[in-house]
Amino acid sequence: MKLHLKGGRVIDPASRTDRVQDVFIADGHVVALGASPADFSADRTVDVTGLLVMPGLVDLSARGVTHGSEVSAALAGGVTRMVCPPDTDPVLDEPDLVEMLQWRARATHHAQVHPLGALTVGLAGRELTEMAQLSRAGCIGLSQANAAMADNRTLLRALQYAGTFGLTVWLRAQDAALAAGGVAASGAVASRLGLAGIPVAAETIALHTIFELVRVTGTRVHLCRLSSAAGLALVRAAKAEGLPITCDVAAHHLHLTDMDIGYFDAQYRLDPPLRTQRDREAMRDAARDGTIDAICSDHTPLAADARLVPFAEAEPGATGIELLLSLVLKWAEASRVPLVDALARVTSGPGQRLAPVVSGAGQLAPGQPADVCVLAPSTYWTVSAQALRSAGHNTPFLGYELPGQVRLTLVGGHVAYDALAA
Repeated sequence: MKLHLKGGRVIDPASRTDRVQDVFIADGHVVALGASPADFSADRTVDVTGLLVMPGLVDLSARGVTHGSEVSAALAGGVTRMVCPPDTDPVLDEPDLVEMLQWRARATHHAQVHPLGALTVGLAGRELTEMAQLSRAGCIGLSQANAAMADNRTLLRALQYAGTFGLTVWLRAQDAALAAGGVAASGAVASRLGLAGIPVAAETIALHTIFELVRVTGTRVHLCRLSSAAGLALVRAAKAEGLPITCDVAAHHLHLTDMDIGYFDAQYRLDPPLRTQRDREAMRDAARDGTIDAICSDHTPLAADARLVPFAEAEPGATGIELLLSLVLKWAEASRVPLVDALARVTSGPGQRLAPVVSGAGQLAPGQPADVCVLAPSTYWTVSAQALRSAGHNTPFLGYELPGQVRLTLVGGHVAYDALAA
């Protein structure tokens, strides 16, 4: 189908483009911006005057993405590419399982799913997987998800092995022994509520270890979902040193603190846990200055009864894939971040984390795949169970009024979500 998006404000963070111009799409790709190509005859012209036209979002952590409800949620949130952690059932530790996941994804929806292969067999942290085979099967990198490694010797071997194939290793920076049994951030709030705490040292000690092993191996590492000011300071120093390190943060950590737990509200049971206001402000600053490369949803849909238990017994996680763009807009407004910079954290920034396996992700430019999100940035909506398409309604933002409503989502030039036609 040939599409003509007419009169929208086009923002492409990768090229720093921000201007009102038309977008022309054919054969699944953007063929021109601005003037129409010669002999271009649109099958459909969409007037997007007053709307924002941007690359489709790239979400670096989304679970449940082979289920129709979660895909619908993603597309309604403008997300066109999703990275799936390996802690699926079964674990993505064999090429056949990776291929099966990708087959299911292609069979049920149009959004692009990019799996991470398990770093160790069964994510048990002991025996290394056949990383090269997982890469050939379509994995963009290797990860332990939230599971711990047995010891640092195994982690060193994993980094060495991955490095020989030029693969990126995605790691959670959390010392398992220090975090064991914890359900909230160590501090005054956890003490007052009688909740077992996870100290900041669990993150910083893990970071020190990872950085030392990266110095030895030279392997690229992407750090997943940092949570503390101290941890971000270490990452900033490591980047200044030239280590091949990138990182992300979950969108909810840019807005919430441990004070929001209130009286044991299980909707705020997250992993990593919400920390202090100082930590939150440090994450906002790091997202602004580029220390944080990407903002993800850390989408973890849970059954309704998962929240009908005491806080300490609740399974951690929040549904967030259809809130991601709105939460980024809210952060940008609160922190006075230019829109092109804010959108880079959910488009070109995470898109670069898919390279070199995937090229052009998170970009809106001629020759690139037509993964496009059309957004009404000043339209507000209220988060409610009825408004969410995800099967999981576990989110701490229920009742919040958030900016930004997606009107149209294209994946490879295909209309995957269309609220303009309604």
